[in-house]
Amino acid sequence: MNSTEKQELQVLACKARLYALEGIFNAKSGHPGGSFSAADIYTYLYYKELNVNPAEPKMADRDRFVLSKGHCCPSLYAVLALKGFFSIEELPKLRKVGAMLQGHPDMKGTPGIDMSSGSLGQGISAACGMALAGKIDNKDYRVYTLLGDGECEEGQVWEALMFAANKNLDNLCVIIDSNGLQIDGPVEEVGGLEPLDKKLEAFGFEVFKMDGHDFDSIENAINSAKAVSGKPAAIIAKTVKGKGVSYMENQVNWHGAAPNAEQYEIGRNELLAQLAELGGAL
Repeated sequence: MNSTEKQELQVLACKARLYALEGIFNAKSGHPGGSFSAADIYTYLYYKELNVNPAEPKMADRDRFVLSKGHCCPSLYAVLALKGFFSIEELPKLRKVGAMLQGHPDMKGTPGIDMSSGSLGQGISAACGMALAGKIDNKDYRVYTLLGDGECEEGQVWEALMFAANKNLDNLCVIIDSNGLQIDGPVEEVGGLEPLDKKLEAFGFEVFKMDGHDFDSIENAINSAKAVSGKPAAIIAKTVKGKGVSYMENQVNWHGAAPNAEQYEIGRNELLAQLAELGGAL
């Protein structure tokens, strides 16, 4: 990708973090850490990869995206709004009673959401079902799902992985947001996933790695996954929890906490400075 395209994606991802921070602050609850670590991945998927149409969110032949770690939806909502699925004015209403955007994705109430999710481990199973349906119906759409590394401690994840390999779901791409932290602490101390790449390979996946904050790396990994035939693909994305806000980065306590007014202003000003440096503006 050229430098202009990369800069445009960086601007969009920064805006997504800004809007997500605003929503979480106004809600006084939410999950900024994992939402920020995944923002660049959401941005690349919706602006460079997925065949989707905001004017027709349920288009039959669209590519599907399932956010398996559903609590990390604030920046996904921001990307969907920036893409035109719904008004940006909905974003500050996050988690409010009666608002469109709730704490976990709702496929019935939010345009652009392909699967309601929240209970960890279940989203990947839904994605497998979508991919198998595409195979049965001879459709050429692709299915992407994003999991947290902590989520991969769920047994259902591994049942789904076995299913995907058994059914040769080469239209499925599993992306793991490997930010190293979960609500209880470092993933390696809580559950111990490593060597994750070897485990995924043993379960029948072609495995790739990427820097989840570098758009060239993301593009290379996604393109490599698309080229896989006869088996599903998995991408391990190395990311920083809380990416973009200095006091949140790599801090486990920001897994599921909202900033106070002072913290919000600090974070907002940091992100606005990044946006200005990129040549963008709200």
